[in-house]
Amino acid sequence: MKLFVDSADLHELRALADTGLVDGVTTNRSLIAKQGGVFLDTLAAICAAVEGPVSAEVASTAYAGMMAEGERLAAIAANVVVKLPLTWDGLKATQSFAGRGIRTNVTLCFTAVQALMAAKAGATFISPFVGRIDDHGGRGMELIADIRAIYDQYGFPTEILAASIRTETHVKDAALAGADCATLPPKLFQGLLTHPLTERGLRQFLDDWSGSGQTIL
Repeated sequence: MKLFVDSADLHELRALADTGLVDGVTTNRSLIAKQGGVFLDTLAAICAAVEGPVSAEVASTAYAGMMAEGERLAAIAANVVVKLPLTWDGLKATQSFAGRGIRTNVTLCFTAVQALMAAKAGATFISPFVGRIDDHGGRGMELIADIRAIYDQYGFPTEILAASIRTETHVKDAALAGADCATLPPKLFQGLLTHPLTERGLRQFLDDWSGSGQTIL
């Protein structure tokens, strides 16, 4: 499963990209606005910092505006993916962009039927918000599994990008449910390797080696 980082913080993104384990980035207008500066300049810097796909969100809710904004965003860098809402105008724009070879990420997905419609429109990615579904008494990972079954049944190439990921368990369950990608907050991404037994074991190894009086070099 590909791991994306949900952030617009260039310092964090560059540090995480240096691990070689970041497959892409998802952003939204709110995340970029919090960083200050010029929106398009910040987006261009993010695209330069990470080699994988960078989802950049349109602001318009109407088809014509989505098309104009999406074309402007896609022109910034080859790895830009135009992020569109799961609305009728959003799916119309998705289909138009697909015909032009521009990748899209259809967001705010909460049902398997919505995901089916996005795939029919030619979405590159579909973003089910599993955390928000859980918050409202649903089962987000069941949605991931249902979308996976539908996409496999009909051979849709749209990739499932599990979004609104809150915990390490969410990451594990998304992988088990068949998500192609998951997008994580930076702190969660950084914490994926953390386990008390790993830290305890490393300390023991270091103590044993120090006590041996030997060196490798």
